[in-house]
Amino acid sequence: MSNPAPPRGILLDIEGTTSSISFVHDVMFPFAREHLDEFLDANWSREDVQRACEQIAADDGHASLKAWRDARGDAPAKDLVRAEVHRLMDGDAKATGLKALQGLIWHGGFHSGQLAAHVYPDVIPAIERWRDHDIDVRIYSSGSVTAQKLFFGHVAGVGDCLHLFSGHYDTAIGGKKDSGSYLSIAADWGLSPADIVFISDIAEELEAAQAAGFQVLASIRPGNSPLPPELNVTRIETFESILS
Repeated sequence: MSNPAPPRGILLDIEGTTSSISFVHDVMFPFAREHLDEFLDANWSREDVQRACEQIAADDGHASLKAWRDARGDAPAKDLVRAEVHRLMDGDAKATGLKALQGLIWHGGFHSGQLAAHVYPDVIPAIERWRDHDIDVRIYSSGSVTAQKLFFGHVAGVGDCLHLFSGHYDTAIGGKKDSGSYLSIAADWGLSPADIVFISDIAEELEAAQAAGFQVLASIRPGNSPLPPELNVTRIETFESILS
């Protein structure tokens, strides 16, 4: 990496950067869809489930879950949530409430051993090397912080890797294509944007981080969508070359 000085922080995307898109789309998303009904039936009254459902209602423009139900002629709230989750998942939406509910469903899958996170083999050794250089490493993903911690707490063949990360951010801090989100992350981190490297596979995210003053690297992994050729960003196929 051709920086004048090592960064003080590295901010990582997950899907398409530390883990394959196929694992997220072909394993995690179908698991959430398959277990949605039984999860809602068994856990509807739980406080964290109700918070996620209230957020789903808010994401759809309603003042509350009750207001949403009233607007739909007293339709059962659980049915509204179920239908909205399917609609959002069909559109691969990055909605905060959806991600929160998915994270709660995945919790059972990871803890039961039904799910184990895929992470590229170069990722964990690289993060350990960065930390040896006193570089702080954090995650920024559209998936909820709960889901992020489940993911890195249950890495296939490795186990719990959460000790490698000093912080986690999700869309509660802002959208990943909004430069203001990266400024908020830098402020929370206590670092200058110029001291942070953001790594992602999405052009709009890289451009937003770059506009906020971050250093950026584009992740080129198998199965990722091609990046626009005019995107003026250094491309990497592995983490091995970063501070090697």
